[in-house]
Amino acid sequence: MDGRRNPRGSLTAAAGLGAVGLAAALIGGGSSSVIAAVAGVAAGLLAAFSLFLAALRSQPGQRPRPAAWRWLAVGTLTWLVGIGLRPAADGTPFVLTFADLLLLVGSVLMAIGCGVAVTPSAYSRGAVRQAADAYLGAASIFTVGWVLLLGPAFQKAEEPGAFFSTLALPIVCLFAACAVAPAVAAARSGGRVVGLAGVIVLGAITVAEVSTALARLSGDDPPLATVLIAPAAFLVLAVAPWLDQRRLRRPLPIALTAATPLVLVAVATVAVAVQAISGNRDAALSAIAASVVLVLLGRLFVLLVETAGMRRLVDVGERQLRQLAENTGDLVLVCDHDGVIREIGAAVQETYGYCPDDLAGRPMFDYIHPEDVPGIQALLRRMAAEEVGPEGPGTCRIACRVRAADGTWRPTESVATRDVRNEDQILVSVRDMSDQVALRNQVTHLTFHDGVTGLPNRAYFEERAREVLARRGSGRTAVIFLDLDGFTGVNDSVGHASGDYLLGQAARRLRSAVRADDTLARWGGDEFAVLLEGGVSTGSDAQTAIDLAERLVRAVSSEPFRVADRDMALTASVGVAFAEDGLSAGDLLRNADVAMSRAKELGGRRVEVFAAHMHADVVRRLEIAADLQRALLDNQFAIEYQPVVDLATSRVTAVEALVRWWRGSTFVPPEQFLGPAEDTGLIVPLSEWILREACNEVAAWRASSLDIGLSLNLSLRQITAPRFVETVSQALAESGLPASALTLEVIEEMLVEDAEDTINKLSQLRALGVRLAIDDFGTGYASLAFLRQLPVDMIKIDPSFVSGLGRDETLTLLTRTIVRLGHDLGLIVVAEGIERPEQLELLREMGCTRGQGYLVGRPMAARGVDSLMRTSLQNTA
Repeated sequence: MDGRRNPRGSLTAAAGLGAVGLAAALIGGGSSSVIAAVAGVAAGLLAAFSLFLAALRSQPGQRPRPAAWRWLAVGTLTWLVGIGLRPAADGTPFVLTFADLLLLVGSVLMAIGCGVAVTPSAYSRGAVRQAADAYLGAASIFTVGWVLLLGPAFQKAEEPGAFFSTLALPIVCLFAACAVAPAVAAARSGGRVVGLAGVIVLGAITVAEVSTALARLSGDDPPLATVLIAPAAFLVLAVAPWLDQRRLRRPLPIALTAATPLVLVAVATVAVAVQAISGNRDAALSAIAASVVLVLLGRLFVLLVETAGMRRLVDVGERQLRQLAENTGDLVLVCDHDGVIREIGAAVQETYGYCPDDLAGRPMFDYIHPEDVPGIQALLRRMAAEEVGPEGPGTCRIACRVRAADGTWRPTESVATRDVRNEDQILVSVRDMSDQVALRNQVTHLTFHDGVTGLPNRAYFEERAREVLARRGSGRTAVIFLDLDGFTGVNDSVGHASGDYLLGQAARRLRSAVRADDTLARWGGDEFAVLLEGGVSTGSDAQTAIDLAERLVRAVSSEPFRVADRDMALTASVGVAFAEDGLSAGDLLRNADVAMSRAKELGGRRVEVFAAHMHADVVRRLEIAADLQRALLDNQFAIEYQPVVDLATSRVTAVEALVRWWRGSTFVPPEQFLGPAEDTGLIVPLSEWILREACNEVAAWRASSLDIGLSLNLSLRQITAPRFVETVSQALAESGLPASALTLEVIEEMLVEDAEDTINKLSQLRALGVRLAIDDFGTGYASLAFLRQLPVDMIKIDPSFVSGLGRDETLTLLTRTIVRLGHDLGLIVVAEGIERPEQLELLREMGCTRGQGYLVGRPMAARGVDSLMRTSLQNTA
């Protein structure tokens, strides 16, 4: 563990020990074999210790792996044992001693460690080729060594068998070094440095053992310089594990490592040729040369077989690729850089209707849309110039239109790639995109068009309006909004499917009324919008938009729509808004919508042009609607009572409850908040509160012996609200007010809209004893018909008739007729809006029984009602 924490100290100690042993051997003298043994043991111990220490410090998955260190360390220990025992073994009569066997085993183990230290490269060869290359390299080096050194020694040898036995160890080391050297040289892993150091050790051992073998044959000691090569190499191996592996990972080129055996063979051939020229004939050299030739022929045969197999794989892959492309609907063709078709797949006949043989040899530009030809020619020139496309080297993507045999232009997408077998040709894969483009166009159409009418939809209209307003010099743009009056009743009566059919008819009528340059769209529901894109300016030209709006109204209401075997008569409410400087498209569309809503509020079948006050009114109504809800929670409402008197006796017979709203210290007139309350539905809880409060107040007056009744106005939302009848019945029960003392007032229009439900609920109240009155009588158009269906107790003459009494003979005559009609039907007649004495006198003369107005009594708080009830009518006048 101490060595792991401080490897430099341990290495220094081991190196110092080896240096002391080597110095002692050199100073003490002795033979070179003894010096080689001492130096080898010292350097081997240092290398083994360094390798074991590196194995202990390595992490799992690290390159080189710890197994490589251990193989090299064990091989080094085996070798140093052999080199240490060699001086003692040299005295034996054996040519190969047990020390030589240890050296042989150690060398093989170190070769295995070198191979394990590196990761095989991507091009790694098979075992047969690797063994062949190792033999070629070793045989070539041996041949050169034989010519230069071993041949002359062999000629002097007395026993040829002993000669070759002595050379067995260096030959094995040479073969091992040649076997692992190419893999180590071409490796990219971190163990390449240690592997190279191991190869150096194997080479040094080979040189040292050759020198030792020759010395044995001659009976002399080997040169000291040659025996110290191996210890020096082990010192390199000891240092290698501690070098920075990342800086020394650059491998030799693959081509160089692959060609090295052939280069060595060439050098050996030159050496053999030189010896042959000099007249020397050597049987051993001839045998080695013959073996090299045989191995080369075998390697060539294996290479040819592998090349043929790879060619077959390439052909099969290309064929499968074409089949795959054609099975997926793609068309594959081969052309040159000039666009001339050299080969084309059979799918062209099924996809485009052409015979493949008719297209071969013809330029493909004859079948490409003229607008797309220049771009494709430029792409082909880029590929010819070997420019890099976005998809990779020699590859580009092409989108163009191709003419089919039937004359139609088909959109296509193609990928062009330079043919790897012939760089003068281009491989093109063509895909027909007709179905995809058609689907894309259909999706786009559905996105921006209405499925019921076929007109552009709201999204398209908004986008178009933004484009037109952003365009300068387009004049004043106008927008027209149109809403079909009464369309809800169509869906309720004949169903939504028939309603959609009616919308289609309305769309056709509107399309025939607009100009060709205008944009007509369905805005949503039963609303349509028209965009006048230009030519609309101030003055008389603005009348063009108004005239178009009126034509749209006439187009809708000119004749009934035929739906579900019946005629449906509809009208239209139209709003017109003009664009101004600085006005956005959203504001323009909002203004047209506001103008249309205004036209609808005024009764429909009319055209309204947007004015600034309309938007202000809408904003104010929204603010009031928001404040109304808070006012209900904060009890900001109060009730005032306007007396209803008997015109003959001047006695107060009833009071009409009127709601008042004080927003802080500000009085809000009823005409400003009753409309928003009706629109938002807040009129229902507000009316329920008025009903309970007024019933309680009048019930208290009646308990104090004052015979007085109560009148309340009803809204349409209140009548159609759920549990309306139960609400009235509950208020009467809680207050104790008799049902006969309560009079509920409705206007004539309420009896027309949803007449059946309204009359049914009012009849239920009448059955409870509640009295019913028709307010503002004479202003509607169906009063007489509903007087027969609904048991009414009272009619109230509209103030517009009373205001003309004594001044307008027609209004006076109409008022007299209403009073006489009421008497004939047995109804109580109440005149509203009495403000002048002559009106009062004429009403008395006509026989009108009751009246109300500022002349007989203004609206007042509850505390003022009691004193008024005890005052005569004449004193009040």
